[in-house]
Amino acid sequence: MLEPKSLDFSTVLASSVHDMKNSVSMLIASLEEVLAEIPKQNPVQAEQVNSLHYEASRINNELVQLLSIYRLQQKHLFMVIDQHYVGDVLEDQVARNYPLIKSRGITLTVNCDDALEAYFDADLIGNVVQNILVNGCRYTKSKLQLNASMNEGFLCISIADDGDGFPESMLDFSDEKKFGSGHSTHLGLYFASLIASMHTSPRGTGRIVLRNGEPLGGGVFELYIPN
Repeated sequence: MLEPKSLDFSTVLASSVHDMKNSVSMLIASLEEVLAEIPKQNPVQAEQVNSLHYEASRINNELVQLLSIYRLQQKHLFMVIDQHYVGDVLEDQVARNYPLIKSRGITLTVNCDDALEAYFDADLIGNVVQNILVNGCRYTKSKLQLNASMNEGFLCISIADDGDGFPESMLDFSDEKKFGSGHSTHLGLYFASLIASMHTSPRGTGRIVLRNGEPLGGGVFELYIPN
């Protein structure tokens, strides 16, 4: 008989998280079908399903982040750095979140030169953008702006909203110092900071920056990747 103490709990947990992630992904797909079929004359029901869709998306993102962190610790997560058209990566995440963005009546603007290219891991950076977009859908009032450009040898991807902005206590966010503190784990920010720091070049190390203000007057998340 297998003794409980002989089990590797982290492995069991990772396997369970993987199964949960698959189930939540199926739930999200079903909710998107329901949203598409709800009559426009029933806004109350649409808002209820919309809230469920947001929560399911948020849970799915956190499960993906937990799995990625586990795989990184187990040395099973490998960076695949290649040259990518930044606009293609951003558009993939916009399309992935379009049902949520549309259902919440959010106006999303994307500013990125079609010819902009940079070196990074597209899957990992895509996951970071995905998480920030979902969070932006919660905290914005009506607008989101997704920008990408080169800034002194760094690719800068920013997501701005017209909400109330980040609390003062979050503006100096830094990895372990903030991870797990207070009433929130800030898992998404920890994950974003971790993925950014994994991108290095002679120009420096990737990082994230949180600020409030322009271009929409609310919170602004900035991801810097050296190139």
